Amino acid sequence: MKKFAALLLLATALATPAMAREVKINVDLVNYSGRAAYLAVYLTKADGNFEKTLWLAGSKPRYLGDLRGWLMAASSAGTIQIDGVTGASVGGGQTLAISADLADSMIDAGYTIHVETAVEDQGRYPDDATLQVVSTGGSAAGTGYVKTLTVSL
Repeated sequence: MKKFAALLLLATALATPAMAREVKINVDLVNYSGRAAYLAVYLTKADGNFEKTLWLAGSKPRYLGDLRGWLMAASSAGTIQIDGVTGASVGGGQTLAISADLADSMIDAGYTIHVETAVEDQGRYPDDATLQVVSTGGSAAGTGYVKTLTVSL
């Protein structure tokens, strides 16, 4: 009987999906002139290792290589999967608004959202803005093309 109860508990634990929360991420760019920016929005674990890509903004795959910080982090984790997480590049003064589902276990656990930016013939900012994922949300100023990174849960 004890074995049956243990197996039942294990089966229930494995069948119960991890709870997830919708996280809204807004990346406001400074008002600059020139071509639209390529952005990589990705998540790292508490130890700094890459977890997953949340969004890539940029219409020409050949320029994604300019997002070297994201590319190195993502490739160190194995294969790079970008299907379903891509969109158009973002111009100066515009806002990129995305939503991502994150497991509850990632909230208040040291996970960090990174935004990397690059503009053709103008420059790159590997960690333009970063912000830990906490239950209260928050915002951070950027160091390059990002004016403000805002996260809300």
